[in-house]
Order: sequence, then C-alpha cells, then structure tokens
Amino acid sequence: MRFHFKTSYDHDIRLFPDWWNFSAYGALLLAMVSLPLLLDSFFLSEVTNVMIWAVAGLGLMLLTGQTGQISLGHSAFMALGCYTCAILMNAGVPFLLAFPLAGIITGVVGALIAVPALRLHGVYLAIATLALAIITEDIIVILRQWTGGVNGMLAPDIVLFGVEVNRYVNPEYWYYMVLAIVIIVTLIYRNLLRSPLGRAFAAVRDSEVSAQAMGINVARTKTIAFGLSCAITGLGGALMGLFAGAFNNETFTFLIAIQLLMMIVVGGMGFIHGAFLGAIVIAFLPQGLSIVTDSFRWMSVPGLEFGVFGAILIFFIVFEPMGLYGRWLKIRTWFELFPFARRDMFRRQKSYLKTERVR
Repeated sequence: MRFHFKTSYDHDIRLFPDWWNFSAYGALLLAMVSLPLLLDSFFLSEVTNVMIWAVAGLGLMLLTGQTGQISLGHSAFMALGCYTCAILMNAGVPFLLAFPLAGIITGVVGALIAVPALRLHGVYLAIATLALAIITEDIIVILRQWTGGVNGMLAPDIVLFGVEVNRYVNPEYWYYMVLAIVIIVTLIYRNLLRSPLGRAFAAVRDSEVSAQAMGINVARTKTIAFGLSCAITGLGGALMGLFAGAFNNETFTFLIAIQLLMMIVVGGMGFIHGAFLGAIVIAFLPQGLSIVTDSFRWMSVPGLEFGVFGAILIFFIVFEPMGLYGRWLKIRTWFELFPFARRDMFRRQKSYLKTERVR
C-alpha cells in the first residue's frame, strides 16, 4: 500500500499525487502515441471514435458528475458545436481557429440557456433539457440555408500546417489530432477541478444549502458549469461531425444525449476515468453486437442495441452506482487492505440534507 503524507495544501491539489501516478500516465501516453504502429486503419478509427466520445462525455461529466445537474439535452450542444465549426470552416476560417471558436460559441449559448433552465431542479431540469434536444432537429431543418436541412452538410477538409487530415487517406493523422485534443481537454478539466471554481462545483453537487451558507453564489456557479460543459461537449460534437464526413438533422438526436448520460453512469459518475471507460463501452458495444448477430442470425432483433444499452444502464444503477471505475477502486482498495478489508466498508451513504429531500 502507498501512503501520501501531505504537509501542505499544495500537496493536496497537485496534478499527480506521487511519482508512481506520473510514471503510470507517462507509460499510458507512450502506449497511445505508439498505437498507430500496432493497429490497422479500422481499429485505429475505432480508437479515435472512443476518444471523440470521451471528449463529449467529459463535458456532461463536468455538469452532472461534478455539479450534480442532470441534463438530457447535450446532443443539442453537440449539434451546435458541429454546425458552427463546419460553417466557420466553409467561410474560410482555418480549423485551428474555427474549432476553439465553435466551443466558445457553444459555451456562451449554453450559459445563456442555463440562466432560465437552472431555476429548475432534478427531474424538471432533465425534462427541460430533453425538450431542447428534441426541438433541435426542427431548428436544424428551419435554418436549412445555413445547415442544409434534411440534406445535411459535408464536413469540410481539415488542413493542419499545410497537411490535409483525412480519416481515409491518413487515419493516423486524425488519431494524433484527436489525441492531442483529448490531452488538452483532460488537462483543462483536471486543473479546473483543482481550482476554487472546481471546489465550488463539488460543494453545489453535495449540498446547495451548505454551499450557499459558505458564501458560494449557487446560481452563478451552476451557470458557469453549464456553459463550460456545453463548450466541451460542443468540441466533441464538432469532432464527431468532422469524423463522420457528413451530418444532417438526424445525426444528433436526443438518443445521443441518452447515450452520453449512460456513458458517464456506466463509466463512473464524477470520475475523469469514468468518461473514458464509458466511451469504450458506448463505442465498442455496437460493434460487438454486430459481430454476435452476424454469427447468430436468430439474434438479429430490431432494437436490440438500445435494449442492451438499457439493460446495462439498469444493471449499473442497481448493482454498481459508482460505475466501472468505482468498481475498480473497490477492488484495488480491497487488495490494499487485505486481510483487513470489511464487507460493509463500501456501503452507500446518504449524501443529502433533510432540507433538500423535497427537491
């Protein structure tokens, strides 16, 4: 077992707790960099798709996992980020400028929408955001002079430093571009959690009444969280649309928002690792089901994919609310404490105040 003796506040918020963690993540980065040398183009594209889902999942994780606000409408902000990036690039703006601008614009729009929406709590906020996701398809059709309507848009070509990035011609370039974006977004996310604003997010998540008593402006904190969440999710949507090559009003349906929520629940609510573990499940499960149904014709049932997704979500909610990463933490802790681990050491505790039970 490794012990961390913290002698200052800086030790408590440092990026890597010790050299072991630093070495482990360094080894993981080297493995990811060398992955194009080990995989063919198909599997490399699948790994790229996993990382794109992880970026979008990190956005929802910031809002739901860190701030405790449930949203079923983040597919709308994925669509906004995608179309904004494509429109800017078609207007002649280079990708290196259009991509972050798409995230910023999506974040600003998300913050403006959050001002009235975040007056709601719990299931009412979820219903309001779900309505936003549903009407997004109609908005895309109405704005067909910019979005292409039902005909959709073709993803513009990406040129970085004079080199064209195409998933079919040079998939390794796409992979390295997405890997760099994932690293940047993850570092921003991790440093945000170490800041006073990140601590305010956690305080609002655990108890709004206690956070308000500590002097935190709850409304402003939730609005900032919603805006930052939409910005990151918009970046994921931009990558998803550009990676697909074409998109229309049926690309970012509310089912995408359901998959995002399932992803962070299955991966582990409130953990950065949970977004990546959930993205692996979301990205590879359809491929696995396709292989199984091709092998066993009798399993070719309409709607099988969504049925399996729903069964997995119910299983984790009932038996493992902390997700895959939470299960890994329990297994690691059990081995670290063996033979002194107790059966009820991971029993769930109530984390709300009596004054908040009626919300």
